[in-house]
Amino acid sequence: MLRITREAGTDGRATLRLAGSIVGEWATLLEFECEGLVRAGVGLSLDLASVGFVDRAGVESLGRLGRAGVEIRCRSGAVASVLEAEGVPITLAPVRWGRST
Repeated sequence: MLRITREAGTDGRATLRLAGSIVGEWATLLEFECEGLVRAGVGLSLDLASVGFVDRAGVESLGRLGRAGVEIRCRSGAVASVLEAEGVPITLAPVRWGRST
């Protein structure tokens, strides 16, 4: 399961906070949602801090989104390692202590 929470920014950007797993049909749904925002001219960031697993379909979707200009932020760890190994452009986000995201 993948939970997507949209946070609008004041600078014309939006952040989608993701929680769960980016797999199969959820990866396709995420890509579809992001493409709609990008086509509408919204600057977009994905926050993967609460994502615990990404399968091949998720890696491929995130790769396409990253190449389309979507910022992909995640913490150092297994998900970041997989994405980096597959050439997906990511921004490593610092761990915020005392905060559960």
